[in-house]
Amino acid sequence: MAKINTNFQKLPGGYLFPEIGRRVKAFSAAGTPKPLIRLGIGDVTLPLAPAVIEAMHKATEEMGHKETFRGYCEETCGAYDFLRFAIRDDYVSKGVDIADDEIFVSDGAKSDCGNIGDIFSADNIVAVCDPVYPVYVDTNAMAGRAGEYEGDHWSNLVYLPCTAENGFFPQLPADRVPDMIYICSPNNPTGAAATKEQLKVWVDYANAHDSVILYDSAYEAFIREDGIPHSIYEVEGAKTCAIEFRSFSKTAGFTGNRCAYTVIPKELVRQGVSLNALWNRRQGTKFNGVPYVIQRAAEATFTPEGQVQIKANIDYYLHNAKVIREGLQDAGLTVYGGVNAPYLWIRTPDGVGSWSFFDRLLHEACVVTTPGAGFGPSGEGYIRVTAFGDAAATEEAVARIRSIL
Repeated sequence: MAKINTNFQKLPGGYLFPEIGRRVKAFSAAGTPKPLIRLGIGDVTLPLAPAVIEAMHKATEEMGHKETFRGYCEETCGAYDFLRFAIRDDYVSKGVDIADDEIFVSDGAKSDCGNIGDIFSADNIVAVCDPVYPVYVDTNAMAGRAGEYEGDHWSNLVYLPCTAENGFFPQLPADRVPDMIYICSPNNPTGAAATKEQLKVWVDYANAHDSVILYDSAYEAFIREDGIPHSIYEVEGAKTCAIEFRSFSKTAGFTGNRCAYTVIPKELVRQGVSLNALWNRRQGTKFNGVPYVIQRAAEATFTPEGQVQIKANIDYYLHNAKVIREGLQDAGLTVYGGVNAPYLWIRTPDGVGSWSFFDRLLHEACVVTTPGAGFGPSGEGYIRVTAFGDAAATEEAVARIRSIL
């Protein structure tokens, strides 16, 4: 008899966002008094930049001619040199020396953040920030590293509380030493961005204990304040302890195109084995690469015109964030984030539970948000709001929320 992976049965309910979808669908089925405004799931709404569209059209045309048709990509793990070189040059232009064979192109940072566990033993101790992007937790639960689910947390995970009191950045754990440490900056869901000094503490800790930092930098393009590193490799010592994940999804609106990349320095070695080599082997076996047309589109984001155009889109979303932050603060809510990130972390009023406030906003304001409790124990008492909506709809959502407070 074939045996299943019983770790899947330990997962509580469904993934956070399908549960939100279920509630929204049930509410919509009865008829909504106003059109829904969705500020929950972090999907983008602006179209792709003109430089990206032009590159896609050109690449599509190439695929229609025998002389320029592309089949399997025989370059590094399905990543064309032209894209890896563009990514490398972007790092180098910002003072970070990354080699092209340390860059692995994929179909999404979500995939890589989950799949990276394939190169680590199942008995590693995992630390996650709390609140946390659910993928980090659920994929480690599927792999058997999380232990048992105990109501609102997993027994084997090391939770690193990120609260208003510590500026939403974790302190070093006092008891168990984690082997794998997930850090996301700018952070999803809190919108907080770590300083170089804050990251240096963790880099030194990881190097001292032979731990590995799994650094999710998917929102680095939203950083606007000086002194906030865009890459963990700006921190001395990071190349011997950190893996960095980046994505074109929010940077350039590729949520429907699927393209991202992971950087693993060759200096990163554990138990005498190169993690770069392990990931290269894993990807070569399980992944055939991102389509040629999409890689050409991603390459276009690094051109001068592409950079200007995607920055304009990001500025649009950051303006939405400002509208939300200032509007809800004026209404008396406590709001964090939204300065170097597209996410705002909002304390629920009067101690109301996260899901209760989510339901109230849905039913009374017809605004979809994300309950903070879905991101971990420390997320209770908050909701997450995204700035990826239409500007006019965002202003309307703020007005609706203010009207019911």
